[in-house]
Amino acid sequence: MNHPGQRSEVKAVALATADEMRERIRRKSRLKGRQPDDVSLDEVRALIGPRPEAGHRRDLLIEHLHKLNDAYRCLHDRHLVALAKEMKLPMAEIYEVATFYHHFEVVRGDDPAPGLTVRVCDGLSCELAGAKDLLARLPALLGQQDVRVVAAPCIGRCEQAPAAAVHQRAVPFATLEILQVAIQEENMPPAQQRRARAAINFVANERAEKSIEVDRSGNLPACTDYATYRDNGGYALAAAVVNGEEDAEPILKAMEDSGLRGLGGAGFPAGRKWRIVQGQPGPRLMAVNIDEGEPGTFKDRTYLERDPHRFLEGMLIAAQVVGVQACYIYLRDEYHDCRELLEAELTKLQADPPCELPLIELRRGAGAYICGEESAMIESIEGKRGEPRMRPPYIAEVGLFGRPTLEHNFETLYWVRDIVEKGPQWFSGFGRHGRKGLRSFSVSGRVKMPGVKLAPAGITLQELMDEYCGGMQDGHTLYAYLPGGASGGIFPASLANVPLDFDTLQPHGGFIGSAAVIVLGQHDKARDAALNMMRFFAHESCGQCTPCRVGTDKAARLMEAPVWENATLEDLNVVMTDASICGLGQAAPNPVRCVQKYFPDEIGAAA
Repeated sequence: MNHPGQRSEVKAVALATADEMRERIRRKSRLKGRQPDDVSLDEVRALIGPRPEAGHRRDLLIEHLHKLNDAYRCLHDRHLVALAKEMKLPMAEIYEVATFYHHFEVVRGDDPAPGLTVRVCDGLSCELAGAKDLLARLPALLGQQDVRVVAAPCIGRCEQAPAAAVHQRAVPFATLEILQVAIQEENMPPAQQRRARAAINFVANERAEKSIEVDRSGNLPACTDYATYRDNGGYALAAAVVNGEEDAEPILKAMEDSGLRGLGGAGFPAGRKWRIVQGQPGPRLMAVNIDEGEPGTFKDRTYLERDPHRFLEGMLIAAQVVGVQACYIYLRDEYHDCRELLEAELTKLQADPPCELPLIELRRGAGAYICGEESAMIESIEGKRGEPRMRPPYIAEVGLFGRPTLEHNFETLYWVRDIVEKGPQWFSGFGRHGRKGLRSFSVSGRVKMPGVKLAPAGITLQELMDEYCGGMQDGHTLYAYLPGGASGGIFPASLANVPLDFDTLQPHGGFIGSAAVIVLGQHDKARDAALNMMRFFAHESCGQCTPCRVGTDKAARLMEAPVWENATLEDLNVVMTDASICGLGQAAPNPVRCVQKYFPDEIGAAA
């Protein structure tokens, strides 16, 4: 039998153990990590709305980040914590997405939000037009104002070079004086903003008078709005297809017979893509790529600004023929004015539809060139980091939200109505030098009249410049040109008579891609153009695969030397081409190899 003192001691130990257990349970029951404060939660809820009964959609994460970024000009980490709470997502997941995209800037703690941001494009066309001088002189001119000036990759306004963006507003033909007005505009009342914007647009139109896209009054063509488009027969074909008055099979056959190929760069036959996705089990989805980040490319923006409903009708026809239930339009963030326009015209379409519409959602990029790659774009639409997927499976089988997906570039859909109404022979009847179809060339650089030039497929550069661009600028003679943007290589003037089309440039070490033509004169150097492109690739690599992430950065540093280490560069070229996951790393060596082949005297090598 225990002594009474021993029983008391045992009891005291038991009580202490119970208290420790209760404290341990309390500690475990507490949420780990940083917790949101009430003010931040209220601010997030005011922007993204109350939590639906089923919870916030995971795929809208980037859209929610945009709302915060627009409201505060940055992403405060306290808001990210609150957003993670509201969306029931790990903070690490929110953070990894927010830090992936260039247009999001995470601010920690009590650090103030960045001031007004001025992005000056340092793409090749803008560099040729004096962007470096703007970047060098603008900070000193602004002095102590709460404005920061940063270099930005191509913003898709190469025909308006040098181009810049003040906050979200594009500034074409930027000068120090025009940028000062645009910066002041951001702090003006709305009425004064309109007057300042009108002054900037006047200068832009005045500078653009040499472009064939400008009418005789000197004004840029007005946008064809919904009412005007309907009054001129628009959406009649889409309504006939949806209502069963036009059969799907003849339309699909017309697309196949037209020879239309994907106009975003890859060039896959459009009709064949429709048939492949149509044969997959439903539900099927569509993803439209208007990311248009390839340096030198601005055709999609140009057509969208002028005639958005021709594209939308093409999308509706494709959706009905293929059996698509929902369409997701992915528009690059740099196209702020286009987004406002498209949102307004979509609202009109949905308010007075010509026929039954599929679900249509407009999604916003966030500054990532890699999202022009189809699977990276799909990842971004799903609210994730825009990293390309391994293939197979292909997105026609397993795409957006795991469903078979028809992915198209904007311009590919833009031509659907004309091809179906006028017949496939109308489209294939154009062409030169044995090629068929039409191509929209984004032409910039040392030509008199840059802009989007709709010309026969197979036209040569010399013909394109002479017939559509007014020739070279005064004081310049043709030295070199890029036929397909950053990825398409750099050709010498001696190849100015090669037909520009799919499959015609590969034997020479390049490709047409998105038909972004940048023309260089005798005062320019091909090696400088190649270095500009390689720095762009290094900046825009998603970092997922080592050959691309390390290879582009190493190549850019090697290309800065007066004499290139060609053997080392070729080692990098081979690894990037053979081992990169997507087209960014695979095509990055093209400008390097072209300089080595066609311009050896520029890099200290023998021909």
